Amino acid sequence: MSEQPRTVEINAESLPLHCPPPGAALWCQHPRVFLDVGHNGEATCPYCGTHYVFKGELPKGHH
Repeated sequence: MSEQPRTVEINAESLPLHCPPPGAALWCQHPRVFLDVGHNGEATCPYCGTHYVFKGELPKGHH
């Protein structure tokens, strides 16, 4: 059984965005990778496929 990648909505408090997120279960850990949502408001983790979608207004300096 394969799991579908999940979609996670994030906001300005989640920046800088990295995956796995803080508090992720030990079994789903992979090397930390920082993701850029500043260009089109979304990013996908190359390790686990989690899709992050930014909601709200990006703070200055993150455009």
